[in-house]
This record gives sequence, C-alpha cells and structure tokens, in this order.
Amino acid sequence: MPDAHPDPTRRQPWLALFPVAFFASVMGLTGLTLSWQKAVYSLGLAPLVSQVLLVLTACVLLGLTCTYLLKALKHSDQVVAEFQHPIQISFFAAFSISLLLLAVATLEVSMALSHYLWICGAGLHLMLTLHVMTQWIHHARFKVQHSTPAWFIPVVGNIIAPIAGVQHGYVEASWFFFAIGLLYWLVLKTLIFNRILFHDPLPEKLLPTLFIMIAPPAVGFVAYLQLNNGQVDNFARLLYYAALFITLLLFTQLPRFSRIRFYLSWWAYSFPLAAFAIATQSMWLHTRSDFFLVLSWATLVGVTFVVMLLLVKTTRALVTGQLFQPD
Repeated sequence: MPDAHPDPTRRQPWLALFPVAFFASVMGLTGLTLSWQKAVYSLGLAPLVSQVLLVLTACVLLGLTCTYLLKALKHSDQVVAEFQHPIQISFFAAFSISLLLLAVATLEVSMALSHYLWICGAGLHLMLTLHVMTQWIHHARFKVQHSTPAWFIPVVGNIIAPIAGVQHGYVEASWFFFAIGLLYWLVLKTLIFNRILFHDPLPEKLLPTLFIMIAPPAVGFVAYLQLNNGQVDNFARLLYYAALFITLLLFTQLPRFSRIRFYLSWWAYSFPLAAFAIATQSMWLHTRSDFFLVLSWATLVGVTFVVMLLLVKTTRALVTGQLFQPD
C-alpha cells in the first residue's frame, strides 16, 4: 500500500536539493593545484600535473556556478533557505574563496585574469563577511550547536587574500584582510573549542569539518610570507607549528574519521591538507632540512590521494543521487 502521508521533500527535483556546500570541492581542487604548482619549484616536479589540475578546477567551478545559478532561478526559495541557515550560510563564502584561490593559481598564466579574479573574490568575500557577522551580532536563530569549524570560512577566509593581493600591489588592503582573518580566527577558535568541550559533540556529518582548523594557521603562514617579503621569522614559525600541531592532533584520530559515512563534508579534508602541504614546502625551501623535505613529499602525496578519493566518492554519490537528499 502507498504511504498515506508521503513526505513532500521526496518529490523535490535534484536541482532544488543541490547544496551550496558543493563549492568546497573547488577549494579542495584549487588547493591541490597550488600544492603541485609549489612542488614545481620546491621539489623539482614537472608543471604538467598542475596545469591539468588548473583546467579541471576551472571547469568544475564553471559547472557548479552555472548549476547553482540555475537553482537560484528555478528554486529561489531553496537558495534563500540556505542563505538563512545558520550553518549552510558559511558555504556561500566558499565561492568567493575559490575565486581568491584561482587568482593565485592563475598568476603565472595571466596577471590580468588573476587581477580580475582577485578583485571579484576579495570584494565579494568582504561583503559576505560583513553580512555573516551582522547576522551573528543580531541573531535570533543561532545557537551553540550551530557553531562548527565551517564558521571559519566566511570570516577567517579573509586570510587568503594577501597571497595574490600582494602580487597585484594591494599591500595595505592585504594587511587589512590578513588582520581580519588572523584576529577573528582566535575568537572563533575559542568559540568552537568551547562548543566541542562543553556542549554536545559534533554530529557525524560535521566531524570532517574539524580539519578546517588546520587551514587558518597554514594559510596564515603562506599569506604572512607574502606580506613579509618571503622571510620566515619567529611569527611565521608560530603559525606553521600551530598548523603542524593541529594536523598531528587530527591524524591521531584517523580511526574515528575512517568510520564516518561519506558526506559532502568530506571535502573539508582537502583544502586544509593542501594548505599545510604548501606551507611545508615553503619551510623546506627556507630551512633545507631533510625533515621538511620528507614531510613535503608526504603531504603532497597525501593530499593528492585524498582529493582523488573524494572525486571518486563524489562522482559515485552523484550518480546514485546520494548527495541530493533533504538536509
């Protein structure tokens, strides 16, 4: 007998359920691209892999953007619901961060294209930061349970801007974005640890977002090198070793993460690991220590494996429709 009370969400087309969190995959792909670009100079690898990855990343971003714009036209109510959701709203900033990362990745391809991407990405990200923080200040729906490491994306994500910003001559603007990302990383990190330690644990679906905690100090290290003329001083070391510790802490819990069923949130593994791989290669170039050389190879291989695994699992989930389920 058919269900007398069918769930109306089951009749929703896949497009209406297409998640904005998909843009996190572009962050991961761009991070991998930048890792291989860095490896051309630090590890002496051929540029072909990074070039292929750059084209793939640009195609994925274009495809996701067109799909989400179509969703906005046909299912605007769903887009508004995501934009008002206390957790999903953070992933809108993954789009602007993707533009900022592509601005870095295209520096060697076209300075004009990189400049355009940086202007668009930095401007959009600043607007999203202001909007999200306004929502937090005047909130009526945010609770402690809504605080997750994904909150780093719209605010701490500003720390990415200097990496290409300095190259385009926006030194003071780059310090502005760096200050926002660094200082509010400390604030949000405190809030997230408070939630983790003294409130309900993160649900399984959001556990992979813990890896996002690697990104602020790792990206901050790379951004600071740009602002500091490439010099690794004591403050740079502070950022790098903070990232190293968080990475070690999370890797001690791999058995726990390995038991998690696949969700789109798995992409939270990718960009932070890529950022740490890039930071490690920078440390190798500065110190010429065998430790950082080995770690550079290990992190590059590791993040490449992770992203390839994520591509396979995401493709499989797309084919089966697993990703297009009501939240």
